[in-house]
Amino acid sequence: MKRVENGHFVKIDYTGTLENGDTFDSSRNSQPIEVEVGAGRVIKGFEQALIGMALKEKKTFTLPPEEAYGPRDQNLEHSFTRSELPQGVDPKAGQVLTLRNPEGGQFPALVKHADTEKITVDLNHPLAGETLTFEIEVLEINDVPTPCSCTPSECSSCCSSCS
Repeated sequence: MKRVENGHFVKIDYTGTLENGDTFDSSRNSQPIEVEVGAGRVIKGFEQALIGMALKEKKTFTLPPEEAYGPRDQNLEHSFTRSELPQGVDPKAGQVLTLRNPEGGQFPALVKHADTEKITVDLNHPLAGETLTFEIEVLEINDVPTPCSCTPSECSSCCSSCS
């Protein structure tokens, strides 16, 4: 029986929940995702849980923050004045802004506080510091990626061929 190992392209259905039982992500009502095991494109603990699984096998596992998105880092909270924002931008607490680094890369920033003078943003991953539980099922194990039937503009995490 074939088992998942590094280098395989594995299609899975999954549901991820927080400690309080809230679902933070799931493929159950959409398409399964395809993971290239060992490529480092998903969190380390998730990849490690896939290793050794068989076709149609189901598994539930829990990852502490260190094996998921890491612990929260207070040094990733930054404050700046409203005058530093582009004209017309008026962020509110709870909003997610897209910021750019000096190299032009984009990343999300959660607005934690906004008043008339300053804004405080949190650059931690939204799931940093969280213990995550996943229910997964292996649907396919392949040696090559599934051919993509979509265009790059339609592509999502379900297709590793376009990325």
